[in-house]
Amino acid sequence: MAGLGGLRNVVRQELVARQIDEQIAQRFPVGQRLRVLDVGMGQGTQALRLARGGHTVTGLESDAEMLATARASLATEPEGIRERVRLIEGDGRETGVHFLPGSFDVVLCHGVLMYVSEPDAMLAGLARMLAPGGLLSLLVRNADSLALRPGLNGDWAGALAAFDTDTYTNRLGLRVRADRLDVLTATLAGIAAPLHAWYGVRLFTDGAPDGQEPPADEAELERLLSAEDRAGRTDPYRGVAALLHLFGVRG
Repeated sequence: MAGLGGLRNVVRQELVARQIDEQIAQRFPVGQRLRVLDVGMGQGTQALRLARGGHTVTGLESDAEMLATARASLATEPEGIRERVRLIEGDGRETGVHFLPGSFDVVLCHGVLMYVSEPDAMLAGLARMLAPGGLLSLLVRNADSLALRPGLNGDWAGALAAFDTDTYTNRLGLRVRADRLDVLTATLAGIAAPLHAWYGVRLFTDGAPDGQEPPADEAELERLLSAEDRAGRTDPYRGVAALLHLFGVRG
């Protein structure tokens, strides 16, 4: 929670927001109010942003502290926005317990798969929540970039070890799992939500210290975000970004 205002999180949230908006604009009529499910919504950054944009949002979160933070943020919003948001305590692996198949136009699952050892069943469940033509947004740690951070920090032993694994220790000190683009592409095809588009997220700023704040100058911050945005759309840069943002479309 202490890092929410830091540079790394600001870059992540802003790039993800731009990419979601771009994909929604490409797939749905302008002004359509969408039914959105945010699985593992955390503090609710994207859920609240989409609600402010006029969409109906359901947030599913298993962590009580995160859910309390999201509820507190929601309580400060105008009544019209509060009415469009429903927050539920629950596990993303059990969406079928809470919702009927085809209940949503957009499903978000950001920063969750890294904590799931066997993600295929969960992904299939998320795809079932989508109406035909619905959009599945996945944000995952990129296993093909795991050697980059230790290598740039001069940790050569850590860099060499990262080439041969898809697990890593995150900044919370937890041993978690990363994903590869080719594997997720095959998985999405197998659950009838084939990959439609993908981006890299946080290439230049991934190594920033946890306490580093974004530039105070708005013009400088926008230049930074523009550089990250461009890298996230451009080969070969996007392939080694710290995070991958994938969009599948329900057939």
